[in-house]
Amino acid sequence: MLDIHPMLMLFDLVLFLFLLVTLNHMLYTPLLRFMEQRDRTITNDLNATKGLMGNTEALHAEAEGILNDARSNAAQIRQKAIDDAKVLAEGKIKSKQAELERGYQSFLENLEGEKEQLTNALLAKMPLFKESIQAKFNNLKG
Repeated sequence: MLDIHPMLMLFDLVLFLFLLVTLNHMLYTPLLRFMEQRDRTITNDLNATKGLMGNTEALHAEAEGILNDARSNAAQIRQKAIDDAKVLAEGKIKSKQAELERGYQSFLENLEGEKEQLTNALLAKMPLFKESIQAKFNNLKG
């Protein structure tokens, strides 16, 4: 039946212990080191990600500030351009008004000169008109 051999049991025990030591040294210890290293890497990555998330919020706020400054500068530039255009337009309007005023004055002077010439011409022809009217009255009377 079943015989127990102490030598064989001792050999199995030694073989089992040798196998445990060898597996521990070759398999379990590197596996545990790898798992610990992986846990540390995951923890470091999570911490780095949290740091980057905080950094992105700061960068986002900084970018928003830069955009607000740019909008403000653009509004100032736009307003300055509008003001410059208004000043230029007012200058052109005043220049055109002065030119029109000079033209109007010149027209009035020419008109006054023509009026005077016409008056002089009519006064020069006045004796002819008197004779003509006198002749017509005489024709009507006679």
